Amino acid sequence: MDAHDYLGWIALALTPGLGARTAGKLLSQFGTPDAVFSASLTALEAQHIPASVAQAIHSRQPMSAAAKEIAQVQAAGCRLLTWDEPEYPARLREIYDPPTILYTRGNIDLLSKPIISVVGSRRPTPYGNQMAEKLSKDLAARGVVIASGLARGIDASAHRGALTSAAGATIGVLGCGIDVVYPKENKKIYEQILEKGLLISEFPMGTFAAPQNFPIRNRIIAGMALGVVVVEGAQYSGSSITARLAMEFGREVYGVPGNATEPMSFGPNTLIKQGAKLVTSWEDVVEELPTPVRAELLPVETASSEECTAIVEKSLSAELRQIYDLLSMDKSRHIDEIVELSGLNSSQVLASLFDLEMKGLVRQLPGKQFLKVLL
Repeated sequence: MDAHDYLGWIALALTPGLGARTAGKLLSQFGTPDAVFSASLTALEAQHIPASVAQAIHSRQPMSAAAKEIAQVQAAGCRLLTWDEPEYPARLREIYDPPTILYTRGNIDLLSKPIISVVGSRRPTPYGNQMAEKLSKDLAARGVVIASGLARGIDASAHRGALTSAAGATIGVLGCGIDVVYPKENKKIYEQILEKGLLISEFPMGTFAAPQNFPIRNRIIAGMALGVVVVEGAQYSGSSITARLAMEFGREVYGVPGNATEPMSFGPNTLIKQGAKLVTSWEDVVEELPTPVRAELLPVETASSEECTAIVEKSLSAELRQIYDLLSMDKSRHIDEIVELSGLNSSQVLASLFDLEMKGLVRQLPGKQFLKVLL
């Protein structure tokens, strides 16, 4: 479709007080956006929509706003996607209130591939970040597209893990306009997704990241995916909302178990108790997918985690092995503590930690804290 063909769709999206569900109802009744805007006021009011919404549509005022929006869309190089186009994600169209129009930037072919959403806390533990990154990397390496919300924390780790994989791609679902980078700290990931993945939003250009947008955005993250993996999340969190929506939509729900004493483990641990699939590796996710989807995934021959650990440990010198064994994956150690426990001087410890970091076995956190990387 050319730009003019999207005018009515955008006008519906810009009509004050008209949500996706009501817009869908009007489209089902009248057939096309043009028919909605050509309908009489009586016919519109007969659909039991608020009088103010019916009057706004009848006045056709949203059409002028839509023309300005089209100009911004074209300037930003966005592709619009309506729910009656074949490229629109089929699973998202199945939910009870799918967006009537999506703003996209990037590779829309990803929408037709197997998608798994990975969500979690904005304030994760180091363990949570590592699990989100590793699961996403391993799934992406096998042809699964990783979707998340481009928020700080688990979302960022999920996107980062998918982008690390040579075969991987990821979809960022925004709670703001597609031309808005939020949070600013994720600008690099935003740009990487533009190159290798896909950004989507249902919000008009320039929409700022208002708190009420994120629960609305979460239904897209849940609806477009085959399943949702919750890595970490508190009792009342956005990831819990996404998991609940996934259950309502009939999607698979997975939980990565966490330390029972950590508040961030409450969400996934509760989901597991309620019947969500416990996940510790990519295999746990894939084995729940439909057989045709599993058949599509890329076969990747890799050693098991235990085999990788054994190979790595055998390749380390005695001094590196000593430092490596002092670290864990779920709790970081300060360099002063490592020096004290190892009996080595600070120069030896720093050199060993640097070597381990270069080998990809250790990660340094702010404040000279170190932890073992999950293999």
